[in-house]
Amino acid sequence: MFGFTIVENLQKIDQDIKRQELKYHQKRVLVSKEFTFDAAHHLHCYEGKCKNLHGHTYKVIFGISGFTDDIGLVIDFGDIKNIWKEKIEVHLDHRYLNDTLPNMNTTAENMVVWIYEKMEEALKGDPNNCRVEFVKLYETPTSYAEARREWMSNE
Repeated sequence: MFGFTIVENLQKIDQDIKRQELKYHQKRVLVSKEFTFDAAHHLHCYEGKCKNLHGHTYKVIFGISGFTDDIGLVIDFGDIKNIWKEKIEVHLDHRYLNDTLPNMNTTAENMVVWIYEKMEEALKGDPNNCRVEFVKLYETPTSYAEARREWMSNE
């Protein structure tokens, strides 16, 4: 019953499944996508190794929620990738962050809020009411800063 089978008849729209069946529910769902980038920076007014120019391979994880559309998608993962590539990554990847970001100390804590704001701005007016729920920015494999919706809008 649950063994290996070969599909002989590929399901066809409007024949085997009706269009109104493509949307299974009307709940808010979170989707997540992650990206990496390499960049250099240094910290001001900091006494430690990070006061010197150095680099990281950063990892960014987005949690985006919304309501499904008529075919059951909240947002296409490719659309998240396009926003990342066109509106955010261009300021970060293989860059000297102290030059390319707004005037700030380029801490993970400051950068994660900037990344959150850029993604939230790009999602404004989305037909599925998409919104950023969280962004995690890993500066190293074991160290990250996080911005969450409830912290960004209520404090």
